[in-house]
Amino acid sequence: MQFGVFSVSDITTDPTNGRTPTEAERIQAIVAIAKKVEEVGLDVFALGEHHNPPFFSSSPTTTLGFIAAQTSTLLLSTATTLITTNDPVKIAEDYAMLQHLAGGRVDLTLGRGNTGPVYPWFGQDIRNGIPLAVENYALLRRLWTEDVVDWQGKFRTPLQGFTSTPRPLDGVPPFVWHGSIRSPEIAEQAAYYGDGFFHNNIFWPMTHTKQMVNVYRQRFEHYGHGRADQAIVGLGGQVFMRKNSQDAVREFRPYFDNAPVYGHGPSLEDFSAATPLTVGSPQQVIERYLTFREDVGDYQRQLFLIDHAGLPLKTVLEQLDILGEEVVPVLRRELDALRPAHVPDAPTHASRVAAKGGATDSTVYAAGDDVTGRAPASAVVAR
Repeated sequence: MQFGVFSVSDITTDPTNGRTPTEAERIQAIVAIAKKVEEVGLDVFALGEHHNPPFFSSSPTTTLGFIAAQTSTLLLSTATTLITTNDPVKIAEDYAMLQHLAGGRVDLTLGRGNTGPVYPWFGQDIRNGIPLAVENYALLRRLWTEDVVDWQGKFRTPLQGFTSTPRPLDGVPPFVWHGSIRSPEIAEQAAYYGDGFFHNNIFWPMTHTKQMVNVYRQRFEHYGHGRADQAIVGLGGQVFMRKNSQDAVREFRPYFDNAPVYGHGPSLEDFSAATPLTVGSPQQVIERYLTFREDVGDYQRQLFLIDHAGLPLKTVLEQLDILGEEVVPVLRRELDALRPAHVPDAPTHASRVAAKGGATDSTVYAAGDDVTGRAPASAVVAR
């Protein structure tokens, strides 16, 4: 099972001292956090995409590429790549390039985001959110799996004889998770293609998460990708830990109470009871997260949000030490022991290359002209 950390890239005032970090400080902090994730033995670091304050991560591939150069085993992912407002051509190019630079240590989570105004900022209409997600992903898959694409749809200009470059590393595109909190259409989309489904359930009770995951599992089996319990599921979560639970609650409460997303609402105790947020001792986190498979079945990826709400970098790094030393080794051992042999691990680049029979050079060699960039179909050769 994969364990890791995701960040939504918020820049939030620390309520204990009134200080707000700069963009530069948060960007450098996110690099330090990612490197620490690898150092403590976790598997995945995922970064969100936003195009408005108070967030800084408008270009996840740039940040992840920089992190890739400073890590060796860490799987780099996204907490959301906006499939609705990004051009599928640019997604195909950017993530294939990142895949090459990171030696295959890349996958991504596609989603629609949580900021409505992002649609007109990028020339789209929020009322087309689901149709955009469906059409854009269908094109993205073709761009990664077909050397030359002729395509026409509703939401962008047609493509004629287009080749996305670079081609996916070893002939295998990055694995895709479809992220959704509340839209069964996205669970259906993930199931249709046999992709992963990521439910970032940090704001929802497990009863809702169970319903969404069950929809995905049933449709995954319906489309012939395997048994329902073999579907590829990921969950979000949020924790804050200290040796003594009372100390954890006392330290985290001001951050919770003033958080830009869930602050000034339900109490910490009520929110923790209704969602996976767990504030307490490492053992309490272990016990809580071991129960999630009872609701969603055996799943493949668990990501934790730990740098939200203005927590200082020193505290976040301490949380990672606790996760890596005390919590994740126990969760990994216990959950792997409970998982039946027929339930797969989360896909990696290496496992997907092996499944297709080995790596291939997917480079497209084409004598394109320097005006249109196009070449006659007969001149395009994949080797």
